[in-house]
Amino acid sequence: MKQTFILLSCLLGALALFSMQKPAEWTPLLDKDLSQWENYLSYNHKPGYNGKIPTDQAGNPIAPIGYNKDKGGVFSVLAQSGRPVLRVSGETYGCLFTRKSYKNYHLKLAVKWGEKKYEPRLDKLRDSGILYHSTGEAGAEYWRTWMLSQEFQIMEGHMGDFWCQANSAIDIRSFPAEGVMNRVADHKQPYGTFKSGSDYYCMRSVNHESPAGEWTNLELICYEGKSLHIVNGHVVMVLNNSRYITPEGKEVPMISGKIQLQSEAAEVFYRDILIKELTAMPKEYAALF
Repeated sequence: MKQTFILLSCLLGALALFSMQKPAEWTPLLDKDLSQWENYLSYNHKPGYNGKIPTDQAGNPIAPIGYNKDKGGVFSVLAQSGRPVLRVSGETYGCLFTRKSYKNYHLKLAVKWGEKKYEPRLDKLRDSGILYHSTGEAGAEYWRTWMLSQEFQIMEGHMGDFWCQANSAIDIRSFPAEGVMNRVADHKQPYGTFKSGSDYYCMRSVNHESPAGEWTNLELICYEGKSLHIVNGHVVMVLNNSRYITPEGKEVPMISGKIQLQSEAAEVFYRDILIKELTAMPKEYAALF
């Protein structure tokens, strides 16, 4: 009888402890002071840029603006309806990046385009992006602006596309490329490999961007090298085996890092930037992998 009482007490105690454990909560990443972010600015790129360090009229290399030197207010916070809204002017190429590194998380935010565009995108689509698993120094890729990372593309008509940044690599469920046509994501297709020197860009499966002038809700889910690009509640890309490739050709897992928001020659607004820790891939998405 005594043993039964002890066992029952332990069971009730365990149930009480379990009931006290709260599920992971959403953490806001945006406040009026950008206290959880730093920034980097590189150049005001011109048409005809070729991937090399820009030079002055005498042919001398121009140094990038650098870290936390945003004197022109490329990144600023406005108050709208009682909540903070991030404005990215886009005038100078750069990024806002989190002070912390993150692993295994669900990120969500809302994005809306502004009116202004700058060279070299005056006659092109508005552009920005979420760069995740960001590591190392800024300026590692073609535009000499961003860290080694994976890109969740934010672009007019291309919400959820993917780009390799620097020497990153990943596998995406997608239709094969053909001729000049890029690979297109589809969650029912086999994985194709994306890396520098090969396929490095993949189009989202379907356009789910909100109409012009309205907010588009984006979600990024990352868990142990797997990731999902979600636009207005629709999965538009399934990615797996996130990694980078060393100069010697070794593949190294890349499953954590900082989060960058790009400034890329177009005005863009962000609000409701929230993140939540994950202990597993959410059940409703697990079968996609």
